[in-house]
Amino acid sequence: MAATTSAVGSAIDRIEGRQKVTGQALYAYEHGREHIAYAVIVQSTIARGEIRGFDAAAALAVPGVLSVLWSANAPSLHHAEGELAVLQSRHVSYRGQIVAAVIAESLEACAEAAALVRIDYAEEDADVVLRADHPRLYKPAKVNPSFATDTASGDFDGAFAAAEVAVDVTYETPTFHNNPMEPHATIADWGTDGGLTLYDSTQGVSPTRDTIARLFALEPSRVRVVSPHVGGGFGSKGTARPHVVLAAMAARAVQRPVKVAATRSQMFAFTGHRTPTIQRVRLGAGRDGRMTAISHDVVEQTSTVAEFAEQTAVATRMMYAAANRATTHRLAALDVSTPSWMRAPGECPGMFALESAMDELALACGIDPIELRVLNDPDIDPETGRLFSSRNLVACLREGAERFGWAERDPTPASRREGPWLIGTGVAASTYPARRRPAKAFARRESADRYVVRIAAADIGTGARTALTQIAADALGVPIDAVLVEVGDSGFPTAPVAGGSMGTASWGSAVVKACEELRRNPAQREALADTRKDIEADEPLARHAYGAQFVEVRVSTVTGEIRVPRALGVFAAGTIVNPKTARSQLIGGMTMGIGMALLEESVVDRRFGDYLNSDLASYHVPTYADIAEIEAVWVEERDDHLNPMGSKGIGEIGIVGTAAAVVNAVHHATGRRFRQLPLRLDRILDANVV
Repeated sequence: MAATTSAVGSAIDRIEGRQKVTGQALYAYEHGREHIAYAVIVQSTIARGEIRGFDAAAALAVPGVLSVLWSANAPSLHHAEGELAVLQSRHVSYRGQIVAAVIAESLEACAEAAALVRIDYAEEDADVVLRADHPRLYKPAKVNPSFATDTASGDFDGAFAAAEVAVDVTYETPTFHNNPMEPHATIADWGTDGGLTLYDSTQGVSPTRDTIARLFALEPSRVRVVSPHVGGGFGSKGTARPHVVLAAMAARAVQRPVKVAATRSQMFAFTGHRTPTIQRVRLGAGRDGRMTAISHDVVEQTSTVAEFAEQTAVATRMMYAAANRATTHRLAALDVSTPSWMRAPGECPGMFALESAMDELALACGIDPIELRVLNDPDIDPETGRLFSSRNLVACLREGAERFGWAERDPTPASRREGPWLIGTGVAASTYPARRRPAKAFARRESADRYVVRIAAADIGTGARTALTQIAADALGVPIDAVLVEVGDSGFPTAPVAGGSMGTASWGSAVVKACEELRRNPAQREALADTRKDIEADEPLARHAYGAQFVEVRVSTVTGEIRVPRALGVFAAGTIVNPKTARSQLIGGMTMGIGMALLEESVVDRRFGDYLNSDLASYHVPTYADIAEIEAVWVEERDDHLNPMGSKGIGEIGIVGTAAAVVNAVHHATGRRFRQLPLRLDRILDANVV
């Protein structure tokens, strides 16, 4: 059967949409198991120290309580490191660390008993605040995932000192938390055969399976992770978190299935966060705006539990041409939980600083900020010397300028006013790597007009299931309704995590390979594909997606409020598999970037070491009412060097340049430059915006 039209490129509705809106789609905590028990997490109330005494007598006396686990009676784990060494030591490394768990017949009994657990601590002084002059700053061996910590080429110091125009500025971003709608949750069930089944909210069933198997000394085939639907993750569910380990421990202890769900407040403690950053950016250029020197120095935090070094300056290494270059990363290991992935780790905070500095350089040179970026657009990757597989940043800037009405903009800051409102517009560029990783996929011909495709991918709300169905249909040459794609089960062929904007590229490559094998061999019933060798043979090119974000703001001179009447993103991301879900992802990323600029901030309690606003009432995120008009479009781009679909990831690039575009627009509106996020009311008013 031949497909009449191409499925890839069609704006197909979500295949699981009806299940979700009718409540039939099951999330991790909703799966039913017989004789289920519940576990509630008990957290440390100090930021550093040792557990000196533990009394669970009152908790165990509560009717329905089955067990109380802590480091003295918890099962030993194998090769447990960092945050996953749950209940393996009396040492407390940060406030909110898991120090015990109550297991009971009901959630209510768990909560009552957890409040009765008495813990005596030997408290020690804690260090929880990042600062640029921290005495224990150090150079990590690498930055996430495996980039060089520092880079240098040419003579930056000499070129910067000789530059006709120079910008030397420092930007700060606070701690951010991912806050997906669905909390981190797991059901753990040990079978009579000693195998373990986990119903988990995860961005990667295969990696979670491997991690848990290692910790419990099991063969990976003895662990099954099931996660058909995930209510968001933004990176926080990209690796197994402590609650997953705890669920498995608790289920083994009581020999029953156990449910564990992190509360919203607990998600601020042990499910990861984006590190705060202090970033110094130095740009040197001629009067004509052509850059001669670029440097990006980053200070950020990690924990004493495990090292995580966000690759904040990495995008600066390839974004603009300049012969003399340098980047550095330095860490302070603080008494906090371990930072981790959050949407566009590295590129998001790093490009906020770089793109804000580019706006400052444009003003110093007297050049339009779009023209400055066009002037410094490189022909090859400035540091590796590799050719770009495709690079259409300039096309994004030009298309966005036309759509946004940039030509009518008066470049003079604080030149437009309507009553108490100052109005301004800003622009910033964005980029994100176009990666793919090895994956496997299985395809079976059920009948002449029915196919099943299985892969251990994750649909975290992005529409991955739908996109893979479109890809499979085209590879098989059949209509979409002839294909059933099943994901979210570690029993399916192994797949990489839904992260790094590489999901569709990685999974889709394997799906295409399996489906094309079936199509070539009509007598063949099944096919199993592995893309490892294909990816190892990839040509060494610089592969990136690009974009440009345009934002208009209104700033109140009375209250300091900032409103965003309109925002536009234009992107170059290869083949767009599904325009409907792509637009949704890009708008979601831009909305998150606006929240980063104006609202989001995890406020550190300097005395106790945790966060003062650990809920959605006080950790503010943007809603529909905060943004009047937001649109995402893309330029036509074909890149055959990437994968069989020619696609680039779109899950993260939307957030990357948006915060800088907002800040640049606020400067244009007010004439005041803000270098610390978020742009709170007090910061606007303290700047004497009138």
